Amino acid sequence: MSGSKKKKVTKAERLKLLQEEEERRLKEEEEARLKHEKEEMERLEIQRIEKEKWNRLEAKDLERRNEELEELYLLERCFPEAEKLKRETRMLSQWKHYIQCDGSPDPSIAQEMNTFISLWKEKTNETFEEVIEKSKVVLNLIEKLKFILLETPPCDLQDKNIIQYQESILQLQELLHLKFNVATEILLRQANTLADLDSGNMEKVIKDENVTLYVWANLKKNPRHRSVRFSETQIGFEIPRILATSDIAVRLLHTHYDHVSALHPVSTPSKEHTSSVTEFVKDDVENVEKAISKEVEEESKQQEKRSHLIQEEKLKVEEEQDDIEVKMSSAEEESEAIKCELEMKVLSETVLAAQLLLVENSSEKPDFFENDMVDLFRFTTLGGVYHLDILQLPPQCKPVKGWMIVEILKEGLQKSTYPPETTEDFETENAFPPIEVTLEVHENVIFFENPMVVRWDAEGKHWRTDGISNVSYKPKERLVTFSLDTFGPVTLIQDAHINMPYQSWELRPLDVNKVLLTVTTVFTEIQIQIKENLCMLSSVKLKDKKHISILEGTWMTPIPFIIALKEAGLNIFPTRHSHFYVIINNKARMNLSKF
Repeated sequence: MSGSKKKKVTKAERLKLLQEEEERRLKEEEEARLKHEKEEMERLEIQRIEKEKWNRLEAKDLERRNEELEELYLLERCFPEAEKLKRETRMLSQWKHYIQCDGSPDPSIAQEMNTFISLWKEKTNETFEEVIEKSKVVLNLIEKLKFILLETPPCDLQDKNIIQYQESILQLQELLHLKFNVATEILLRQANTLADLDSGNMEKVIKDENVTLYVWANLKKNPRHRSVRFSETQIGFEIPRILATSDIAVRLLHTHYDHVSALHPVSTPSKEHTSSVTEFVKDDVENVEKAISKEVEEESKQQEKRSHLIQEEKLKVEEEQDDIEVKMSSAEEESEAIKCELEMKVLSETVLAAQLLLVENSSEKPDFFENDMVDLFRFTTLGGVYHLDILQLPPQCKPVKGWMIVEILKEGLQKSTYPPETTEDFETENAFPPIEVTLEVHENVIFFENPMVVRWDAEGKHWRTDGISNVSYKPKERLVTFSLDTFGPVTLIQDAHINMPYQSWELRPLDVNKVLLTVTTVFTEIQIQIKENLCMLSSVKLKDKKHISILEGTWMTPIPFIIALKEAGLNIFPTRHSHFYVIINNKARMNLSKF
């Protein structure tokens, strides 16, 4: 019975248990406190390290900002001088044109251009050689108009002026091509007198620096004579039997320029940005003028007071005059400083507004091209345009009693369509096979890959790749052979970004205000000398071999220089659409950390 009774806990044992539990609780709390303090210290240490790191980055970024700010101030100081230099250059070109007195019109004046175009339209019976000579003036005017659109800042170009210049360019281009057609008709009227003794057909080649004419007239209509090769060249055609027996002429007019592709639009600043910038400029100018006028009034009042003092105290005239001169000079310096500060402020705001305008008007990738259409933002035409035409042979001149009698058709030179619109009258299905054409690539143009042949779609107003087959290229002979379904303008194109991105580039000083820019790409190495506002092609290397270009040694202003290099196939200048077509590898962070 005593064993069944529970052992009672004494008061001393109970106190001991409570004491042990209290000590355990305090120990746990101390450990938790120490752990919390340790974690807090670690957290604060991490924050301190991160803050020090962030402070170092901020100091480094502030140093970079200061450097960039100094560069910005330098650019802002140079910007007005550069704009002034460009404006003076444009005025100097107008003055040079004025003092030349060569009879050519001023392309910027609509009345003179309209008079020039009207007078040339009225002139008739010009030979092909005469038209070629006149074309040099016309091409020069077109070039000047294009340079005006490219070199003039958008803020200085009004919409009506842009429309006027572009209309003048189109009118000159259309009139020039019309004159070539009329001159070709006059030449073909004399085909029987220019016939070859061996073949009996007429063959004529006229070469010039801007235009080359190849024309062949089918006078004998020999069905066996299907291969046409112009003398001393490999340029020619393989015509089908139906053309070999027809009263036709085949013309290849190679213009070393491109007047077929549509003109690129000229971007102009929006009226909102222009008005905001001009209002800002006007307000600041008015404020400064008021401030300066107040300073002038105060100075004049002080001068009046000093003059009274001078009259009363004649003995202190020299001292007073010295004080006046010093204070006047200091006032003038202050006013000049205020003007300069205003100009810099206005310029900074103008540059900022222009940058915002560029961001807002950033171009989007053109996506309106069909499968067979050529994207001229991605490709560029090179070597000019080859106008391939089948012409109806006009009535021939007939000598009668010492006179030459010729029938002049009212409708002028007529082109024949190949194949004709209706082919029901012809028995065989393959009566109109593709025509094999062999062309020579312009000697001053560089193709880094085999050129692509494209044809002009007159209805859609764009270049197309369909209708052309069996293209082959001989780089040594610079000959392109292809089969063409129908005649019309054709040209050769190349990827406009074939030399992008660069492998490397280097800018090395040569002398005062003179540097050498070396650009290395996958295919070439180009060296360009730059001095003041002029550029010159120094050398071109293709696959470690020096290439001689006609542009070497010729100093030009930047925009004509860029256009000349692009037309020669040496395009290293990106446009606002280039980032859509060029793959750029981002720099690795590990490589950046080394610097």
